[in-house]
Parts: sequence; structure tokens; C-alpha cells
Amino acid sequence: MTDTPTFAAVEEAAAFIGAHLAPTPLVHCYKLSQMLGCEYHAKCENLQPVGAFKVRGGVNLIGRLSPAERQRGVISASTGNHGQSLAYAGQLFDTPVTIYGPERASNPAKVAAMRALGAEVRLFGRDFDEAREEVEREAHRTGCRYVHSANEPLLITGVGTMGLEIFAALPDVEALIVPVGGGSGICGISLVARHLNPSVEIIGVQSESAPVCHRAYQQRRLDVEAPMATRHEGLATRVPFAMTSHMMWELVDRFELVTDEEIDAAIGLLAREAKLVAEGAGAASLAAALKIRESLTGKKVVGILSGGNAPADHLARILQNG
Repeated sequence: MTDTPTFAAVEEAAAFIGAHLAPTPLVHCYKLSQMLGCEYHAKCENLQPVGAFKVRGGVNLIGRLSPAERQRGVISASTGNHGQSLAYAGQLFDTPVTIYGPERASNPAKVAAMRALGAEVRLFGRDFDEAREEVEREAHRTGCRYVHSANEPLLITGVGTMGLEIFAALPDVEALIVPVGGGSGICGISLVARHLNPSVEIIGVQSESAPVCHRAYQQRRLDVEAPMATRHEGLATRVPFAMTSHMMWELVDRFELVTDEEIDAAIGLLAREAKLVAEGAGAASLAAALKIRESLTGKKVVGILSGGNAPADHLARILQNG
């Protein structure tokens, strides 16, 4: 399927996945709001069954495969959350799932979680994109349904259901801050925002240590190069993807870059002040809000807490260090 995702398709996705996934809460973070000078809300995708927003897309895509495609199985590359989403959906719809992850950059807890959900996990390459390239070769060899982590309309419209829930809970939201790895989340949410309230400001966030989507956005081209050295695997993308990049160019108002250290600080703030567990990608939205707080003064702001699968040792170090 290569059709451009639409708002109507997000509504269809909501009707389909509603039988399998409950809405996640939108939490008004009182202490963080005081700190930021705005009304700050966290969309708590860390409370999904796999601890991350991507499960919405996994259920929407695998649930709509043909019986023949389900029998052959699906194959994909992931640093963890996308793979968990496919593994979870594979269990729901009796579909074999194979996930490739990078050898050195994988979160061991996420790898274990994918295996516990029934996926076959294979580690290959230095980073996500080397694992993805191997998956593409393997999919061609085996005939399994290759699921790209971003260039999939059913993934984008599935995760876009976050946007429907946000506007149902807070119709007068004024700014949405969304972490960007491959871009499926911000694209899905943007489809909803532009349909329901085009004046909402949509802000993408990446790590300064992995800014390739930011550079593609700024230059409006895909053939860009950027470092990929972030320790936060949910943001660890080395190349921009065509479908989501073109959608971001059209739908997103601006991008912000934050350091890995600023993300770590936001993880600690979410845990201490809002009692919410976030992984690095999930905390990037708060890190950006802190950086641009003056432009958010007095506004109703939603930060997407995209996932809570933080490595336990990393979270412990952040909390111990204050």
C-alpha cells in the first residue's frame, strides 16, 4: 500500500483498533506547567500494553493483512518499540513476526520484550539502518511481508489515533510537541491536527546527536547526511524516510533540536515532578518545551510521551544524580 495517509484513514484506524487498545490518558502536569509557564499536558503512550505509541500502528497494519500475508508472516527492523508493536499484534492476529535489530545499539530490555511477545529477534549491523537494509534483503529472499518502520500508511494512520484522543480531551490545544525518529507519530498526529484545527502549532523534536530528519526538513531534500550518535534509541535514525519526510515538510511548523543531556534531564523531571516513566524519545518533547518555554507562555501545550521503555540502569542513574 503506497497511498498517502488521510484523516479519514485515521478515523477508520480508530474504529478498528478500538476493539484491541484502550485510549491513553492525557495528564495535566501541574508542577511542570508551573515550571514552563504554560498549561502542559503529557499524552501518556508509556501506558500502552508494550509501553509505547507504536502499538497502535502495529495493530492497525497486521490486523488488516490478508490471510495469506499473515500466514507468511511479517519482517521488520526495530530498535525495540516498533518491533514490540508488531510482536504484540502478531500474537493478536496469529502472525509470525521476525525483527532485526542493531547489534550494538539495542536496548536489552526491549529485545527481551520482543522475544517474550513471540517475535524471532535477530541482531545485525552497527545501527538501525544497517539492520533495516538486511531486513529488506531477507524479505526479498523469503517473501515475508516487509513492514517499513515509517513508510507505511497503515502505521501512520494507526498512530495518528493519538491525535483524535488528544482533541477529544483538549479541543483547544494550541501546541503539539512530538518526538521524531522516523516520523510516523508526528505525521499521524499532524493529519488530525490539520483537519480539526489548522492553527495548532506542530513542533517536531530530535536529538542534536541524530538530527537527520531536522536537516531534511530544513533543506527540503532526502539526500542529507547527519551524525547518528544519540544514546536514545527511539530517536536513533541515520537516514530520512521518503513518505514521512514529505508529509513533515507539508504539515509540521518547525523542528527543535535538544541534546542527549537535556533529554536525560527531562526524563528525571517527568519521574520526579509528574510521576511518569519516560524513555529518551518519550522525554524529548518535554526537553524541547523547556528549551522554547518563552514561546509557549500561557498556551495549552501537549507533549507526546511516546514511550516508557527506559533501561532500568539508565533511569536509576538519572534519578540518583538528581
